[in-house]
Amino acid sequence: MTTAVLVSLLLPLAMPLLVSRAPRHLSPTATLWALTATTVVMAGGFLLSLGVLTLAGLLRLRFFAVLGELVRPLHTLPDPLVPAASAGAAALLTAAAWTTGRTALRRFREVRAARAAVAGHPAAGDLHVIDSPHPDAYALPGGSGRVVVTTAMIRCLDAAERDVLLAHERAHVSGRHHYFLVAADLAASCHPALRTARTAVRLAAERAADEAAATAVGDRRLTARAIARAALAAHDRAGRSAVLPAATAGPVPQRVTALLSGPREGRRGLAVCAALLLAVCAATSAAASATGLAVLHRDVETAQGETGR
Repeated sequence: MTTAVLVSLLLPLAMPLLVSRAPRHLSPTATLWALTATTVVMAGGFLLSLGVLTLAGLLRLRFFAVLGELVRPLHTLPDPLVPAASAGAAALLTAAAWTTGRTALRRFREVRAARAAVAGHPAAGDLHVIDSPHPDAYALPGGSGRVVVTTAMIRCLDAAERDVLLAHERAHVSGRHHYFLVAADLAASCHPALRTARTAVRLAAERAADEAAATAVGDRRLTARAIARAALAAHDRAGRSAVLPAATAGPVPQRVTALLSGPREGRRGLAVCAALLLAVCAATSAAASATGLAVLHRDVETAQGETGR
């Protein structure tokens, strides 16, 4: 069990390397799906392994051994490792649960506040226009999704650039990008090494919407110009929730450069290798944590006298 649990606990440390490699070879949409799935699986494996270690230590205590109906000593970890490993796992599990809970509550409040700000303002289909002196635009989750734009932002852009901005935000809505952002945000709260993945997922969501907007208007240079002008206008809106996708979010110079460089003609073989590497890491994390849980379950049954060694 020890080896399997250690693999699941340490594998998230490889995420910064994966984040630096995968986006180079995968399309923005593929990057969004692959990194989000890998991050969530690694976070789940990390938490499950912490739970296994914590439970293994608790079942060594008389009170919990009686509750678990153990008639023999539980031999899951080497005796010298039990106290330190279980105490450390319990502390990390508590910290992860606390951080994730706080993050979830904070994001819920931010989205609720954003919805309240839209209430009562005129709407044309999925478009809500807010009379505000602050240039801003973002995709608001909920129901079928809505696009929010302020009058100040409308005045900052010409007609063609406004079309780009709306196409970008509608791509966020149709792609349900807020789900990816929420999943990556909560997963990153569980392990510090996963925070780089959260940033990469947000960039991938913006790049996917950029490409969708460029396709919709048929002009990559116009799209790049509109994104740059919108970002310059909304430079003071950096405090918006991390789970509200917006054309002005992320490293805008990098996004503009990608648009001006034209569609990436990546090598299919490298793209497959990048996707396969992420899949292998996710599968390894899931398998390792599941193995640790299965071994603990077997040892508990043995300690209960249900099976022999």
